[in-house]
Amino acid sequence: MFEFITPLFCLLIIGGTFLGIIFGSIPGLTATMAVAVCLPLTFPLGLENGLALLLGLYVGGISGGLVPAVLLGIPGTPSSITTTFDGFPMAASGEGEKALRIGIVSSFVGGLISLGILFAFAPTLARFAIEFSYVEKFLIILFALTVMAALSKDLLLGIFSGVLGIFLSLIGRYDISDGGNGKMRLVPQEWDYYLDNGFSLLPVLIGLFGLAAILEQAEIGVPKGHSREDLKVGGESTFSFGIFRNQAGNLARSSFIGTFVGILPGVGGSAASLLGYSNAKTFSKHPQTFGKGEPAGIVASESANNGLTGGALVPLLSLGIPGDATTAILVGAFTLQGIQVGPLFIGNNPDTWNAMIIAMLLANVAMFMMMYIAIRHMALVVTVPKHILFPIILMMCVVGAYTINYGIMFDVWTLLIFGILGWLMVKLRLEVAPFIIGFILGPSSEVYFVKSLESFGDLTIFFTKSWIAVVLWILIIGSLVGSFYMSRRNADQNASGRAVG
Repeated sequence: MFEFITPLFCLLIIGGTFLGIIFGSIPGLTATMAVAVCLPLTFPLGLENGLALLLGLYVGGISGGLVPAVLLGIPGTPSSITTTFDGFPMAASGEGEKALRIGIVSSFVGGLISLGILFAFAPTLARFAIEFSYVEKFLIILFALTVMAALSKDLLLGIFSGVLGIFLSLIGRYDISDGGNGKMRLVPQEWDYYLDNGFSLLPVLIGLFGLAAILEQAEIGVPKGHSREDLKVGGESTFSFGIFRNQAGNLARSSFIGTFVGILPGVGGSAASLLGYSNAKTFSKHPQTFGKGEPAGIVASESANNGLTGGALVPLLSLGIPGDATTAILVGAFTLQGIQVGPLFIGNNPDTWNAMIIAMLLANVAMFMMMYIAIRHMALVVTVPKHILFPIILMMCVVGAYTINYGIMFDVWTLLIFGILGWLMVKLRLEVAPFIIGFILGPSSEVYFVKSLESFGDLTIFFTKSWIAVVLWILIIGSLVGSFYMSRRNADQNASGRAVG
């Protein structure tokens, strides 16, 4: 039953977790970037071993972000923003190691709770989703896209980002088997040699999350790095597990919040940690201490953002919809091995499902052991100069894009095109997560829409097919109306604030 557990499997988890911690600990590098850059390495490894590496990178990358957040006041990953609020003040007062250990334990507990929810909930949701027709499948994707747009910083920009991703995903030949006419669309017929099947997913992912991040950092300017003297870690540690005696409720609540946010497509770790932190402050008996070195703030932030790891895999493995940008890249790992995720995945691939659960468990244990025992040494990662790291990462991006489809130079151009596009999207305040999830789900949404019309022949079927369709429309409308209301309220508050100023 567990034949996949081999020395190589375990080594890949440990090595991936270690490398993920390094990526997460260096500001400017993220867990998403780590998974994207290492994605081509999984092709010769096979699916179970490849996922062991990527899931280790995922868990380690999310957890590693707390190191610079505490020691430098700079979030290593977007999900570590709220860790800086109390972690850095603790480090400034000589409690850097204590703050790190609180964050490590919280990360471990949040990861385990989210893994338990993944193990219990994903198979049940998948069994339910098997009964969906093309209509319900299309509406599920539409709901996912509206949720991503609704939870974006700007509703219209979020919607536009998702639609742009769908638009670019439809470039290529319109397959007859999907209800098309076999002709090229959105590009000239002469380009069919390069774009017969559209842009290859894997170079697109590497470009958006690898090259774009390097371009963004290059524009800011590559700093020389931090010295050992900058790190406020060391001295006498006052950490003890007794700190968590009064934090059980905070720990569990924040972990569940992070997991729930992870289940919502495209929301991201920063939203999870912010929600966890704000709830901890709301329920605290002394909220005035938050932001001044309050351990409960670190507990909430780190348990919530690690709760995201298991939660984001729930919609991916049960519905085929990525929960965040990093799990969107995991779709590429399945694509490399010729496997499609969705309602049938868990039932048809029990060994892979078990491998993912075991890999996530071992990755969390490896993360805890490495960071808790050797935190003083691992903290030195933030001193590595970026002018050494970035050329290596850039080389890995180019080599990975070129070799991933057996040496196609157009894939390198795809890497460059989408790397520049990802850099421009930041300038234009577009959302990358809705874009890439729209890009992944675009072809499926088109097929489900066309097949629905072919089967039933009337647009009204999308509103009357079943009670599930009605519920999904209510959720779609509710997410849009709620987002519109929130954006109007925020605009009014900003306007009143400017008037008072």
